[in-house]
Amino acid sequence: MTTELPDDIEQLKQMQANLQRENQVLNSKNIDLDTDNKILSAKNKKLQNSLNIALEQLKLNRKKEFGSRSEKMPKGTFNEAEENQSEESKPRVRKGRKILPEHLEREEKSYVIDTPTCSCCGHDMHECGEQISEQVKIIPEKISVIKHKQIKYACRACEATSISSSVVTASKPAQPIPGSIASPEALAAVVVAKYCDALPLYRLTDIFSRGGLEITRGTLANWCIKSAELLNPLLAVMKTHLLAQSTLCADETTIQVLDEKDRTPQQKSYMWVYRSNEYTAKPVVIYDYQPSRARRCPKAFLTGFAGYLQCDGYSVYEISMILFQLVAGLMQDVNFTMP
Repeated sequence: MTTELPDDIEQLKQMQANLQRENQVLNSKNIDLDTDNKILSAKNKKLQNSLNIALEQLKLNRKKEFGSRSEKMPKGTFNEAEENQSEESKPRVRKGRKILPEHLEREEKSYVIDTPTCSCCGHDMHECGEQISEQVKIIPEKISVIKHKQIKYACRACEATSISSSVVTASKPAQPIPGSIASPEALAAVVVAKYCDALPLYRLTDIFSRGGLEITRGTLANWCIKSAELLNPLLAVMKTHLLAQSTLCADETTIQVLDEKDRTPQQKSYMWVYRSNEYTAKPVVIYDYQPSRARRCPKAFLTGFAGYLQCDGYSVYEISMILFQLVAGLMQDVNFTMP
C-alpha cells in the first residue's frame, strides 16, 4: 500500500514538521524508557544481591543445623570458660559453699605453728580449735602397669632321678582380651571416654601420649570392638527385659559409616533406638545398627514383643505396630479393632 504525497510544497513542509515533532516525542519517550530501564536494572541487581545474601545465610544456617560437624574444633573451645564465668558473675543470692560429697577420697593436711607465742604478753599459746576448709583435687589421666608374675614350679626329685621333669605354672585370672595389654580398667576407661564423654579416639591417643603411653587409634578401635563382643551377654539380658515391657518407644536416625564391607561411604546407614517408657522403674535403652530403614529392621528386633509401640508417623511402623497391639489385645483377652 502506497501513500500519495501532495504536490503542494507547503503541505509537504507541514508534514515534515509533524514527522519531526513526532520523532522528537518518540526520542524523548525512548530516553525516559532507557532511564526507567537503568533504574529497574539497578533495583533488580540490588534485589538479586539481597537474595544471594539471604540464600547464603540460609545455606549456612542449614549447614550449621543439619550439616556434618568436625570434632576437631568444637564450638566453645576457646571461649567456653569466659562465657560460663560471665554466667557465674551475675548477681545471685548466696546459699553457702556446696559441701563436697563424702564418698570422695580425702587427703588431710595439717598446718601448725612451731612456737606459738602471744604477741601481747609473750607467753606460750595452747591449741583451742581448728579451722577446716576443703579443696577439690583432680588428677589427670593416670596410667600404670600391672605386672603379672606367674610362678613356675618344678620337682627336685624328678630332676635328680628322671630324664625329664614337669614344670607347673600358676594360672592368672582370665583376661578380657587374651594376649592384649588392655586390662579391664583400661577397656572401661576407653569405652566411657568414647561413648559417654564423646571423645574421639585420636584425642584419646593424644591424652595417653601426654601420660607417656604411645598407642594407636587402630588399637583403641580394636579395644572398643572387643569390648562390645564381651558385652553381648549383658545386651541379651537387657533386650529380654526390654521386650517384656508393655510399652516401648522407637526412633531411627541416619549415621555415616566410612569403611563398611560392600557399601560405599556415601550410602546411608541407620541407628535404630528402642527404649522403655519414662515410667519404667529400670529403663533400658538399646541402639541397633542397621544398613537400611526398611520394615524388616524393627520387625526383626521386636520379635516376641507384645505391647504398644510409641513412634513417629514413619510408615514402616504401621504394620508392626498393629501386629504388636493385636497380640497385646489377644493376650489381655480384650476386643481389639484395627484402625
